[in-house]
Amino acid sequence: MSIKCMVVDDEPLAIKVLENHIMKVPDLELVATFDNSISAGHFLENSSVDLLFLDIQMPVVTGIEFIKNTAIQPKVILTTAYREYALEGYELDIIDYLLKPISFIRFYKSINKYKALQTVSQQNAGLPSETSETVDYIFVNSNKRMIRIAFADMLFIDSIKDYVRIHTENDTIITKDKISSFVQKLPSIFLRVHRSYIINSQKITSLTSKDVVLIGGMEIPIGASYKENIEFLKNR
Repeated sequence: MSIKCMVVDDEPLAIKVLENHIMKVPDLELVATFDNSISAGHFLENSSVDLLFLDIQMPVVTGIEFIKNTAIQPKVILTTAYREYALEGYELDIIDYLLKPISFIRFYKSINKYKALQTVSQQNAGLPSETSETVDYIFVNSNKRMIRIAFADMLFIDSIKDYVRIHTENDTIITKDKISSFVQKLPSIFLRVHRSYIINSQKITSLTSKDVVLIGGMEIPIGASYKENIEFLKNR
């Protein structure tokens, strides 16, 4: 099950950075972005959101004021360029506090923190976990048949226009889908490293100094906007 995310920030560039980070994590889904807290509050009255990335310094209603005065709230990760607001944020029971500029490595640590807290919450409530990490396969429609593919068998996925090709240990399965949609169906062991490629990070043979990652004998290109993912892998 995907984690529905929303971004609220009055800086377009800051929104774009978080959009790119969210896009790289398979089980995150961006449902909305807003440049002000008032519009975000109206959206939350009628829509379900799991995780909110919320800027602190915004005109009219600040992020802190928004948290204090909004009855319906998802879990919150605060984002700001000002370190001095951290203490007040944590007193409001936020998940994490991200200091701008936000790197993908730091962003990903926040996502893992959210997932860990959700797992503990579900266990305390006696509920089974519903994250995609508990499912070890996916069904895809290929040649009018539903084919079950284990995540552990996948090497990498690439895209050709409106189709994706799933490369496994022994086969290549083609299904009609957009890679941007397909990435949301995968667990976090999969990372998008190029606009046309998703890799299974557990299948990496080696990381090179070039803009490629090796999986078996295949060289997978690393897109310029996805290089942080490789730095993240090196620091795992």
